[in-house]
Amino acid sequence: MNRFTLQLDEIRAAFATEPNPSLEVRLERIGRIEKMVKANEGKLCTVLMADFGVRHPIETRLAEFQMIYQACKYTRKHLKAWIKETPVETPMTLGSSNAWIQNQALGVIGILSPWNYPVQLALLPAISAFAAGNRVWLKPSERCPRTSGFLANLIQEYFHPTEFCVTAGDTEVAQQFSALPFDHLLFTGTESIGKKVMRAAAEHLTPITLELGGKSPAIVDSSANLEEAAGSIAYGKLLNSGQTCIAPDYVLIEQDKRDSFITQLQAAAQEQFSKPTELTGPIDDAQLQYWQHLVADALDRGAQAIPLLSNPSAGARRFEPVVLINVSDDARVLHEEIFGPILPVVTISNTVSAIQYINSKPNPLALYWFGKNKQNLQKVLQETRSGGVTINDTLLHATVESLPFGGTGTSGMGAYHGKAGFDIFSHRKSVLQVRGFLGFNLWKGSKLARPPYGKGVERLLRFLK
Repeated sequence: MNRFTLQLDEIRAAFATEPNPSLEVRLERIGRIEKMVKANEGKLCTVLMADFGVRHPIETRLAEFQMIYQACKYTRKHLKAWIKETPVETPMTLGSSNAWIQNQALGVIGILSPWNYPVQLALLPAISAFAAGNRVWLKPSERCPRTSGFLANLIQEYFHPTEFCVTAGDTEVAQQFSALPFDHLLFTGTESIGKKVMRAAAEHLTPITLELGGKSPAIVDSSANLEEAAGSIAYGKLLNSGQTCIAPDYVLIEQDKRDSFITQLQAAAQEQFSKPTELTGPIDDAQLQYWQHLVADALDRGAQAIPLLSNPSAGARRFEPVVLINVSDDARVLHEEIFGPILPVVTISNTVSAIQYINSKPNPLALYWFGKNKQNLQKVLQETRSGGVTINDTLLHATVESLPFGGTGTSGMGAYHGKAGFDIFSHRKSVLQVRGFLGFNLWKGSKLARPPYGKGVERLLRFLK
């Protein structure tokens, strides 16, 4: 812990020498991240494949690198406007005084990144932190050791450790890291670990952003095109084998549409992911065993499993994606975040019952709605709570850099991406410059309200009502 404290002191001292980096310095640091990834795409794909066992390079380029490039491009376009002072209105009683909000870097930002998208979810918050003028210290996940180690070496090659520091290590290191007095700490991971991180951060009143997960529903309205809905849900569920915090966790659909939807879902999954090399593997044996236990528990309680792919095992897959129907309400798969290629399909009677079902559970990180009935859509949007929503597709709201990304309730707190990331890693300092009326000091600022109290203050109070 003493070693970490000394390291933090060193980074903070470097920040103190440059507490308000210029636009050019901020953009240059962000540009280095972009150059680092572009120059090492092939190697990063290789180490990611080594960690997951199976992970197609195109999936990695789409889900990891493209998000980073988009964030860099969007930030370059808008950062000059973000860092400008924002004038605000002042009351007429303050005469010619003027006020503004001035964005100021916080200092040193800690990032605890996860294993499921270990490049994207380490570097996206770093881009936001650099845009706001901060220094960054990253602790990547120990569950993807090859990727974390390679990324750490790359960052050390492209950045001075007082600019962008990386510390690898196990859960004990993560615990020590989260207990450091950062100026802001961002954690991406599970709710249970998020609670531990929050408790550790509370010791120093460290501001915290939690990007968690939860059970994100996909509502297939009676007005939906089943083929299109099935194609989108199959992709959202099987990308990275469901190891995505905003993957559709379960489907809500009316009983008379269920069987047709599952047939379309099987066709879509077969079309998209029949090749063994294109369905990502579980990150480790613990993840594989978790999937197996979820399915076994559901089957023991009376559920039925329907394979999503028609070429079982195909010589390479460690786990066969399945749909679960007739799932008991007390099955684990309906209460725990699945984070894998298992899709419960739950029948509901109408939009009202779908909303009631969703609202009976903790707020999800994402919600997906499929259909054409605008009245039903508006009812869902107004009467449910979720971190974000994509309509007639899955996942894509998280790829729009101008939209804040974050959860609500147990799915997280705070948001980043684009301007939201700049804001959360900035202090919005309020500034008031006091001036008198038309250059006269007689009615300047607080003069009229100062004691001794008399008729002048009484007149002021009447005026202010």
